[in-house]
Amino acid sequence: MKYSVIHRLLPAMLSLFFIQNPILAQSHTMDWVPVAPGVWKAVTGNPENIDPLRIAGIKPDMHALQKLGETTFPQNLRQSTSEQYDAKTMLWFPLLKNEQLFGLGLNFKSVQQRGTVKELQVDHYGGEDNGRTHAPVPFYISDNGYGVLVNVARRIKVYAGIAVRKDSKNPPEEMNRNTQRNWNPQPYSDAVEMIIPSAGAEIYIFAGRNPMEVVQRYNLFCGGGVLPPKWGLGFTQRVPTLYTDKQVMEEVNAFEEKGYPLSFVGLEPGWQTYSYPNNFVWDESRFPQPENFVQQLLSKNIRVNLWINPYISSHAPFFNEMQPYTGTHTVWAGQVPDLTMKPVQDLYKQLFSQQHLNIGVSGYKVDETDGYDFWLWPDAAKFPSGVSGEQMRQIYGLQFQKMSDAWFREKNQRTYGLTRASNAGASSMPYVIYNDYYNHRDFITALCNSSFIGVLWTPEARSSKTAEEWLRRMQTVCFSPMAMLNAWADGTKPWSFPEVADEVKDVMTLRMQLLPYLYNSFAQYHFEGKPPVRAMNLADGFYFDAKTEKGKLNSSDNPYEMALKKDINDQFMLGDYILVAPLFAGQEEREVILPKGRWYDFYTGELAGESDIIKIKQKLGKIPLFVKEGGFIPMIPYMPHTPEKNEMLPLQVRYYGNIENTMELYDDDGETFDYEKGNFAKATLSVKKDKKGALKGNAVLPKSKYFHYNNVTWEFITKSR
Repeated sequence: MKYSVIHRLLPAMLSLFFIQNPILAQSHTMDWVPVAPGVWKAVTGNPENIDPLRIAGIKPDMHALQKLGETTFPQNLRQSTSEQYDAKTMLWFPLLKNEQLFGLGLNFKSVQQRGTVKELQVDHYGGEDNGRTHAPVPFYISDNGYGVLVNVARRIKVYAGIAVRKDSKNPPEEMNRNTQRNWNPQPYSDAVEMIIPSAGAEIYIFAGRNPMEVVQRYNLFCGGGVLPPKWGLGFTQRVPTLYTDKQVMEEVNAFEEKGYPLSFVGLEPGWQTYSYPNNFVWDESRFPQPENFVQQLLSKNIRVNLWINPYISSHAPFFNEMQPYTGTHTVWAGQVPDLTMKPVQDLYKQLFSQQHLNIGVSGYKVDETDGYDFWLWPDAAKFPSGVSGEQMRQIYGLQFQKMSDAWFREKNQRTYGLTRASNAGASSMPYVIYNDYYNHRDFITALCNSSFIGVLWTPEARSSKTAEEWLRRMQTVCFSPMAMLNAWADGTKPWSFPEVADEVKDVMTLRMQLLPYLYNSFAQYHFEGKPPVRAMNLADGFYFDAKTEKGKLNSSDNPYEMALKKDINDQFMLGDYILVAPLFAGQEEREVILPKGRWYDFYTGELAGESDIIKIKQKLGKIPLFVKEGGFIPMIPYMPHTPEKNEMLPLQVRYYGNIENTMELYDDDGETFDYEKGNFAKATLSVKKDKKGALKGNAVLPKSKYFHYNNVTWEFITKSR
């Protein structure tokens, strides 16, 4: 009998012993279960019932994942371990000697992340890649062809190739600083370690033949990338905070008169009668007839986007009804609603539908859901649903994205807006991240990093000290997921620097002409998981085993191979074919690293280089662009606004290089979700050589109401050699 009692109590006694003696707690390898082609899941400990993927409501695109094909589990990760002690979950993932890591949130300083320490938390970016950022997605990608996602709504401490365990199978060499000049203050580490302040976690592994395929699987597992409405890919101007309806219309008319494109207008806080906190109701002194105002803009094919943050003023119509569903702390003296609760979601939907959606408003700019700590609620905050303050911080922006997207989906109307906070699972969300930080170079780094973690980022333009800086910023803006001038503070216009006004107009015009190419790139994001803007490390022929590219140089003196090992954070791909190499104020020349194959100057068609590092000088009026051999660049004539739903347009196809190639060009109605039911169309564009070796273009256009291009003309822009 005594033995039976002891036997029953033994597990609890051992558990208490290990908690009191955490160094003796046992780590264990994880059991990986396949959940989709090339995707595996493991569960350690007792995961919490709230996490980013659950908040995002992901619906994996199994058909697209199956098209990518099966792949094997990364064998090195079989050694991965987890353990629970000290009320935390510890994770350990092995690293090989020369692995490079990418991801780990929206970083602004560097693309490669091995050798960094981060505490991943939703926050305003403060100028340092320490993990506090707008999208601290706990997902990292290895150039060895796998990615690791930790699906928890907690602040995760990550040591990415930093920590060294004494039981390491690949320990660093002990060195004597007194006598060895190559002594390294950061010894070699063979692992990624994570500390999670929770009793358990879900972990996912994504595998692929290269980094791009890993990113594709992640995006497709999250439902596929967002496909914005066509108007979202036009140009947007955000007007000063206290503008009236008349001032907005005057600005719209100025765009038309001066010949600058405009597809949607952003209204800042002053459209409401009360802001910081908000009542979400139109200010009748500035907008006496909001429905007429919105409809007047829609008649010009221009949409309206409204600034909001979710914090509720006592002047809001639903203030009293919301009280039982708000947290213990306020933000700017406003109530903080628990967005995870259905009554809250219903109250928002009712008011926002009545005030905004039903009169034609097309989207939102969701501000102030990121940080800083002294603005938002503390971790000590409590919410009625039982979600802690720390957890709510991690999922708040994501939850608002999901909630508002559902409102527009019910109307079968696509939206495209702005957010300050996001997290894992956001690939399909129709929102682009922005912030108050304003460093042009760092904005490009963020643009590169966004492609690894399933979010979109805009390097918006706001102001500049010189005309040169203004033009360079505007050029970058026009090659990003959202082309935006944010003039909320000072009323800046595209033509505010007269000496470069024509050059600014030229690049804005080019953005509008590239709509078929841009839209096709976003269709790839949705159906194939390929991000529209891509870091160079996701491009074909841009991997770290490049020593064979030249064929005549070894790894020690091949400058091309060594260049690929650097942190490439100042150039990127737009879609399959266009390489963008921005210039910055004061910079007259720069180096560009070209991936495998031949690359041509976008403007002249001249050969720029082949698997090489080139040095370029570019005139002020142009942003350096290069096109891969075999590149199709479908374009339309310039339009001041994006085309209307059923508008037919002639198509000009620029072709680069001297080889044969084929591509598919996607189209749909550009406004609704009917494409999810198969209501879309694709044309086949091909280039073949005739009997004399001359290139000939052919376009097979679908006979479908969902395809809006005709009268195809071809321009073979590459110079003959």
